Amino acid sequence: MINPAELDLQEEIVVRIKRVAKVTTRGKRFRFTALVVVGDGKGHVGVGLGKANEVIAAINKSKENAKQSIVKIPVINGTVPHKIIGKYGASSVMLKPASPGTGIIAGAAVRAVMEQVGIHNILTKRLGSNNALNVVRATMVALGDMQDAVAVANKRGITIKEVFN
Repeated sequence: MINPAELDLQEEIVVRIKRVAKVTTRGKRFRFTALVVVGDGKGHVGVGLGKANEVIAAINKSKENAKQSIVKIPVINGTVPHKIIGKYGASSVMLKPASPGTGIIAGAAVRAVMEQVGIHNILTKRLGSNNALNVVRATMVALGDMQDAVAVANKRGITIKEVFN
């Protein structure tokens, strides 16, 4: 597990704030949920969800949850090592490496994760549900399944050159 105190985290990105209502005999009671992404721009990223009676409190809770869920992502030359599809619930996200200068071609939810990871060139496509929480989690599943050539070579016990043959 990665210690968030050791990382130089950037400002968090609030992906979504949602107002939810509980209907009681006295009327509607409103609460807020916040979805936040934190990262250091060097391959570390975490996603958190927080709920509270006020927006600021919900954002603070989600930021703390995000810091606890930080994972390391392989980033090679500002992009991902290979094409991958991540699935969570009814949402799927396809991530595809792009050449330098392409930029982040992604929707708001996926873009927030990519900016926090430190990926500058990537092509993405959201498939299925467009629920922001599920799209972010599908993106995290895809990034978590990424493997760079060095890790694959070490796992197989072969050289990096043999991986590509």
